[in-house]
Amino acid sequence: MGADIDGAIEARGPGGGWQCAVDLLDFGLGRDRHAWDCLFGFGSELGVERPLFEARGLPGDASAPVAETAALDAQYGHTHATWSEIAAVDWDAPLCDAPAYSLVGVWRPGPDGELALDDVIRVTVEILDAAEEQFGADLMPPEWPEGGEVRMGDEVYRALVLTARTFVEPDGGWQPVWTAMRELAARYGDDNVRLVVWFG
Repeated sequence: MGADIDGAIEARGPGGGWQCAVDLLDFGLGRDRHAWDCLFGFGSELGVERPLFEARGLPGDASAPVAETAALDAQYGHTHATWSEIAAVDWDAPLCDAPAYSLVGVWRPGPDGELALDDVIRVTVEILDAAEEQFGADLMPPEWPEGGEVRMGDEVYRALVLTARTFVEPDGGWQPVWTAMRELAARYGDDNVRLVVWFG
C-alpha cells in the first residue's frame, strides 16, 4: 500500500486569516509520484536533488480545517508554496546537476515529423547494448558522450536532465490546480493564495 497526496488551496482575505478554498482531493490527482518528487521531494526514486518546494512543513497559520486534517497521525511530508512562488517557477531549470542515472527520455516524431519528448523510461538492456555498440563502451546514460543518443527504429533515446517540466507540465495533470490558484490569486493576490500538501 503506497502513500497518497492530500492537502488544500488556501486563500487569505482582507482580515488576514487563511481559509480553506479548495480541497486538493477534489482534483483527483492520483499517485503521480514523479510529479511529487519534482515538486515536493517525495514519492519516487528519480534522484531529484532540488525539488521545488520540499520539506517546508505545515504553515503555522494554516486554516483550522487544514491544520486539523494535516495533524492526523498518519500524515507526513508537509510543505507549502504560494501562487507567487509557483507562478515564478522556471519549469525548464535542471533539478539535478547530472542526468538521471537509470532513466532515458524517449523522443518520437510528432505530427510535424520533428522529434519530441514522448516518454521517460528506465533504461533497458536493449538500449544499453545499443549504446555500447555505438559508443564502444558499457556506459549508463549520464556517461554517454555529450549530445550522444541511441536510435532504435523511429525512437531516439537520450540521457535525461530532470526538469520540473519533464513530469509536471504546466498544462498537464496539475493544470486544474494551477488554474484554481491563478483564479483565486486574481481575487486575493498572488501572495495570498497557497498550496498546502502532505502525504499519508
